[in-house]
Amino acid sequence: MAKLTGKVAIITGGGSGIGRAISVLFAAEGASVHIFDLNPSGAADTAAEINAKGGHCVVHTLNVSEQEQVLAAVAKVGKVDVLVNNAGIAHVGNVEHCSEDDFDRIYQVNVKGAYNALYAVIPVMKANGGGAILNLASIAAVVGIADRFAYSMSKGAIYAMSLSVARDYLQDQIRSNSISPARVHTPFVDGFIAKNYPGQEEQMFGKLSQSQPIGRMAKPEEIAKLALFLCSDDAAFITGNDYPIDGGFIKLNN
Repeated sequence: MAKLTGKVAIITGGGSGIGRAISVLFAAEGASVHIFDLNPSGAADTAAEINAKGGHCVVHTLNVSEQEQVLAAVAKVGKVDVLVNNAGIAHVGNVEHCSEDDFDRIYQVNVKGAYNALYAVIPVMKANGGGAILNLASIAAVVGIADRFAYSMSKGAIYAMSLSVARDYLQDQIRSNSISPARVHTPFVDGFIAKNYPGQEEQMFGKLSQSQPIGRMAKPEEIAKLALFLCSDDAAFITGNDYPIDGGFIKLNN
């Protein structure tokens, strides 16, 4: 039997990259997938792929940083068994090169967006007798990464919120965990390299790949497989943990 048969899953930022891979895999494993995304075209592409394969996917176009929009969408979904807080944006720069607007923008999407989804979904899960929550953190939450001040701040908050939710809702049968990836090869990475290193794309891709001791970036599908395990009943005894998926970056990069 598929691992998520009969489950309803909300995945924020499911229109591209890691979120898309999670959405596609969860649907293949029997979940009814609801994508919360600001980009309607990307989300529609993901939904089309899922539905073409016989799965079920509904797109909710919204801004996760706007609480009323998130509350309204969750009300439309109804029952929620799984929440994956994946939506996020990046920023490059140390504290001196992080303006107040930059900081607020990262906070609004990466931190407040996750909070809004938690705030909306947890009462629904309590009423339904439990659920599984997975938050996308990062190695930047626990390891100093150069020129990632605001991004690291946001992922540290995700890490802490995951633990807090796990502690507070033990008696409600709500599990909360996080994943901390290192670099993952997504369209964002390709766009970042093309924008910042024109003419040096191949060289920079190789350099970024080698920053993981394993010698390459992760594939979005690899992150999705870990997400599937943690959101399935196979992980029923797991809560309050963060799982690095980093090609050895945290422990071996010395």
